[in-house]
Amino acid sequence: MNIRDLIRDIPDFPKPGIVFKDITPLLADSEALVHCADQLARLCPTDIKVDKVIGIEARGFILGGMIAQRLDAGFIPVRKKGKLPSKVNSKRYGLEYGEDVLEIHKDAIKAGEHILIHDDVLATGGTAQAVCELVEELGGIVVQCNFIMELNFLKGREKLETKVASLLNY
Repeated sequence: MNIRDLIRDIPDFPKPGIVFKDITPLLADSEALVHCADQLARLCPTDIKVDKVIGIEARGFILGGMIAQRLDAGFIPVRKKGKLPSKVNSKRYGLEYGEDVLEIHKDAIKAGEHILIHDDVLATGGTAQAVCELVEELGGIVVQCNFIMELNFLKGREKLETKVASLLNY
């Protein structure tokens, strides 16, 4: 199955000059969704037990939870500012088209836990880098960052000081 065929380009979204990679056709196809989750789980290190998978708001939640289930791991949502109900750690980060703040519950990770970070796309790396920093602040160990796709021309991988794996490269 070629999941690339189920990712469409949306020009000039969210602003002129950006070509948005839309995964909603992939998510709408049950067979492709399961296949994608299976492939993402296979990208994970086999020599380290992943304790928890982080899904980054919002598209990272969908497959992040599925990956966690396949790895017999817990799931942690990392959300935009003001969305989590308990005490949080926050991190400001840059996007390819702006700036935002991400938050994680202070009690989401125990010191020494092995964490896999998942999101749909690696672009400039700002979002994933901020989440790596949040994990480390809580005493977690990032074992890998997984993505459905990587936009190589934006060089986001260069910002990350951990293993990076993606199913597709553009």
